[in-house]
Amino acid sequence: MNTNYGQPLSNAFERMKKALFQPFDILKWINIGFTAFLAQLPGCNSGGGGGRNSGFKADDFDWDKFYSFPATAIEWLISHPLWFGLIIFGAIMLVVIAIILTWINSRGTFMFLYNVVNNRDEVVKPWNDYRKQGNSLFWWQFIYGLIVMAIFLLFIFYCFQIFKNMHEGLIPEVTKFGFISGMVVILFGFLVIAAYISLFLNDFVVPIMYKHQLSATKAWVKFISLAVNNLGSFIVYGLLILALKIAVGIAVILLAVMTCCIGLLLIMIPFIGTVILLPVSYTFRTFSIEYFAMFGDDFNLLAENREMA
Repeated sequence: MNTNYGQPLSNAFERMKKALFQPFDILKWINIGFTAFLAQLPGCNSGGGGGRNSGFKADDFDWDKFYSFPATAIEWLISHPLWFGLIIFGAIMLVVIAIILTWINSRGTFMFLYNVVNNRDEVVKPWNDYRKQGNSLFWWQFIYGLIVMAIFLLFIFYCFQIFKNMHEGLIPEVTKFGFISGMVVILFGFLVIAAYISLFLNDFVVPIMYKHQLSATKAWVKFISLAVNNLGSFIVYGLLILALKIAVGIAVILLAVMTCCIGLLLIMIPFIGTVILLPVSYTFRTFSIEYFAMFGDDFNLLAENREMA
């Protein structure tokens, strides 16, 4: 099919304006912002600042100690059982927190979608009404997260062993470039695939779950049957989303400059930042369902709410 990206984006922007600004209601804004905040919880990652390496020289680094670090760390942990127990306890607590946040996010995703589709600002009703779908989404995200983590850790271990073998001269010089290029390609491919899976889950699988009251697995089956015949369109959609997010990022940077970083500081505050940027997240959420509606009534969540457009 001939896919139009401009019209869904235009429709999404108009729906956002009517929902949030016509008329402007601060309580409605905050309520919807709260559900958007819940829907974005696992994405609340703080960017790590890079430290300065003044005067660092690669030749000064002790690579032998670096590559022997895993064995040294294991020996240290065995000889310090108290610290070993505290580290294990801390790791378990981090996993528990991640699980709780993912569960809340899964329920919040449907809350935010419900409010966008119906031009509402409800919290309790969608939390209760989409409990089953939210829990199904949670379990899918949990299992998927474990798989991704396992694959990533195996890749890190593989890279560590390759570089260790290079350092010890076990890999010929002529093959080093091939190994490094292969690792870069594998990592890039892994990140692209993982990004598209996350995008498709949020933008298309969740709406299918919402409309047809399906589990995450059944919704994926329904989406894949559509995507295999329209793969190019969905790939371009992902690239467009990336471009739009880059544009938003540039706009945020300009806002920070114009407000002497005050705007940036406010945006970085959890919940406050989500409320401030609600027009952006609202537009992105609406764009996904406006775009998806072009594939037929089976994927149209807005058929009964066109009076807003």
